Amino acid sequence: MANSIIKNSGYACVPYLHNHDSIELKDLWVKSKNIESLFFATATFSPDSKPYFSSTINHFLVAKFKNSVKTKKEFSCYINTEPIFLFNLENMIFQRPASGKINFISLYYLEYGDSSEDLLDVAVYTAKRDKIGISGFGNMELFADETPKFTFPYSDHIVMLEISSEKSHQSDNKYCEQTRRDICRKGIVMNNLVSFSILENLK
Repeated sequence: MANSIIKNSGYACVPYLHNHDSIELKDLWVKSKNIESLFFATATFSPDSKPYFSSTINHFLVAKFKNSVKTKKEFSCYINTEPIFLFNLENMIFQRPASGKINFISLYYLEYGDSSEDLLDVAVYTAKRDKIGISGFGNMELFADETPKFTFPYSDHIVMLEISSEKSHQSDNKYCEQTRRDICRKGIVMNNLVSFSILENLK
């Protein structure tokens, strides 16, 4: 597992409301040097995470950013009742050339994520999966006008997987789920938080 961290990088996931504000933010991010890639995506929240995030919005702008501080400033004017998710990449497990287009981004959480042995096992298993272009550990920040009824207790134990493939989103989801099951067989409790099916590459 790589010891070096890519400071402040990660994914910003903003509900796309099909209004002027959403279009304005999209145009801002298309021009922003801080945004490496920008996607229009459909989000699927796991049943375990839905009690914490009650939003019914499933279309999102997903921005792969270089600096979280700049990203927060960029979307600060667009915070409303719908939650914005910021996934900060703290420790890159690996990054390798993609064999296809970025098609799927899946976020997980570890219920018991403090053990270095567990983190190493996650790193080893994800490294074996050739469709995973980026794998890393990080944390999640939530931004909304209204505080959620329940606080998500695993925000500091996030696992991020970026999948490159030419197959269907359903196929990539099954691929990620098999990876999760393999890790769980080691006794590590890793659950899906949300997955983003990439519908369009905007940048």
